[in-house]
Amino acid sequence: MSRIELAPEVAHDFDRILSHLAEYEVEDAPSRLHDIITAIEVLERNPLIGRPGSTGNRELVIGRGARGYVALYRYVAAIDTVFILAWSHAVSWLHAFICKATLPSGS
Repeated sequence: MSRIELAPEVAHDFDRILSHLAEYEVEDAPSRLHDIITAIEVLERNPLIGRPGSTGNRELVIGRGARGYVALYRYVAAIDTVFILAWSHAVSWLHAFICKATLPSGS
């Protein structure tokens, strides 16, 4: 079973997600947190399950649409460890991707 390590910045990501849940989705917050924990547990047994991303990183999509999240992580097979690098609401992730993809070259 792979080891899971969280980058220090991930704590800020979780704080932001928890604040959002508390503000807008109080009744559903435990379910959302359960989804995140379950996803991390999946990475322990299947560290390559996420789609390949840039620069050797992988992206694990959890949930769908407005309810979804994306975890950016890297698996280092030599030490059998998954490093969670960032966590974001899927809508924010998609927005950032679209903005980056539509920038003219040289920007």
